[in-house]
Amino acid sequence: MSDELVKLTTYFGERQRTGGRFLADALLDIYERHEVRTSVLLRGVEGFGLKHHLRTDRLLTLSEDLPLVAVAVDTRARVEAMLGEVMGLERHGLVTLERAVAEIEDPGEELQLTIYLGRQERIGGRPAFVAVCDLLRRHGVAGATVLLGVDGTAHGERRRARFFARNADVPVMVIAVGPGEQVARVLPELRDRLITLERVRICRRDGVALAAPGQDAPLEKLMVIASEHAELVRRLRASGARGVTCIRGIWGFHGDHAPHGDRLLQLRRHAPVVTVIVDSPERITSSFEIAAELTRRRGLVTSLAARAG
Repeated sequence: MSDELVKLTTYFGERQRTGGRFLADALLDIYERHEVRTSVLLRGVEGFGLKHHLRTDRLLTLSEDLPLVAVAVDTRARVEAMLGEVMGLERHGLVTLERAVAEIEDPGEELQLTIYLGRQERIGGRPAFVAVCDLLRRHGVAGATVLLGVDGTAHGERRRARFFARNADVPVMVIAVGPGEQVARVLPELRDRLITLERVRICRRDGVALAAPGQDAPLEKLMVIASEHAELVRRLRASGARGVTCIRGIWGFHGDHAPHGDRLLQLRRHAPVVTVIVDSPERITSSFEIAAELTRRRGLVTSLAARAG
């Protein structure tokens, strides 16, 4: 993996348009044209932006413009080559850049490992994302969440989800966090996969306070992984947080809890939800206090440095 890998992330609304077409299509067309190594478009279930307009799939009248997140990963040179086109699109939202590390320099450092798979890919007769989560848990990684993409690229080729198709190659992201020592044990078994490594802080895990969010980057990205998210969004919106996006996973685990997702005939949803808050370090402190209160018994909270695109 190149030491110049960069992750470009764009947060925007589902119905946002640019030049007479949807922004999501315009972004993915740029990624396809530049043959981006890997990219994935994720559809959120709830969120709000600077104007605090709530979008949620819980209410029909508010579900017509759900939040979207587009993630693109490639070498620094290739990302910088297309950044001008991305920033030139007529849009409202946030664009961030995060640097991926080339190798694990300190086994004691905490890392976010992201693995990119195909939706219908299988390992040993099981869905690949299930097999990968079992591998991560077996090696003591703190947690992992599987996020389902609806569009993207893999090895530079477009992978778009379509109706009445298996969509076997549409990208799926597995986001895992844990100490470098545990992550290092997993890497040999993932050597043929598209992955990124980023330095992260594990702030809370099942109610145990482990660290405070960082204060030394222009922006801080707080990620809260829990089964419930509605109260967290409500509290963050009332506090004046500048933007929140919630993405429901299809599978995952954290801590000693067994991997899980939603099943038929459940009265409550149990699939993990990733709530992402990107803000200045000062504002993140306030958001972290809210997240800490609402994950006092169960949940995983991490912090990652970023900068605006």
